[in-house]
Amino acid sequence: MSHTAHIPSHRKPRRNASKTALRAGVAGGVLSTIAVAGAAGPAQAEPVTQTIEMPTITAGLSTTVAASAEATQQVALDLETQAHEDAAATDAAKVAKKAKAEAVRKAEAKKKAEAAAKAKAEAAERASRTAARTTLQQTTGSSSSGSTAAAAPTSYSSNASGSAAAVVAFAQAQVGDAYVSGGTGPNSWDCSGLVQAAFRSVNVDLPRVSQSQSTAGTQVSLSNLQPGDILYWGGAGSAYHVGIYVGGGQFVGAQNSSTGVVQRPLDYDMPTGAVRVL
Repeated sequence: MSHTAHIPSHRKPRRNASKTALRAGVAGGVLSTIAVAGAAGPAQAEPVTQTIEMPTITAGLSTTVAASAEATQQVALDLETQAHEDAAATDAAKVAKKAKAEAVRKAEAKKKAEAAAKAKAEAAERASRTAARTTLQQTTGSSSSGSTAAAAPTSYSSNASGSAAAVVAFAQAQVGDAYVSGGTGPNSWDCSGLVQAAFRSVNVDLPRVSQSQSTAGTQVSLSNLQPGDILYWGGAGSAYHVGIYVGGGQFVGAQNSSTGVVQRPLDYDMPTGAVRVL
């Protein structure tokens, strides 16, 4: 090789001056932009100290659910109250029904007891009269007259006078009328109803029932009777039958439904005692 031959250089070729200037300008512009942006920003960023709550779609849903739960609870409470009221009404109805049944039962028992007592009194009265008739038949025998004291005429007139005579006359005027329990006339009587009406005809007020009538006056013995005296059967204050003594050993009384109002001798049905009112 010639010592004058061109030896290529290992250095980088120089850049074109215009390109170098352009690149420097671009770099400078970028740095300037960065510097301006940095200067425009805060010198030191401050930490975030507030939290902004953003509305969520569940807020309205929670309110609706709460209202629905409250309404459901109120409905349940109303149903429970109604159930209690219905139960109370049912219990009250059961109690009322039971009380009514008990009242009916007691009324029926009372009615049966009264009927039994009445039947017993009537049976005792019939037995007493049967015994009296038997005794009378035995004492009279078969007399030639063929009559008995039990068939005494009802037209018998006593020797009574004044108010007693009026009482006797009233009683005898009812002979033949029907006997009806609780009857007070004018065509049907029970024993005490007839006695009360007879004395009312002379303006004397007597109690309505035989028990009270048997103590309405002065007690007298059967051996000292006077027309107008009240005869009673049973105990004084507990008598079950009454009649009026009309004199001559006879009385008038509303006996029973079979005989009605009759006039009979004392021996037909011997009384227990007597009281004098007039």
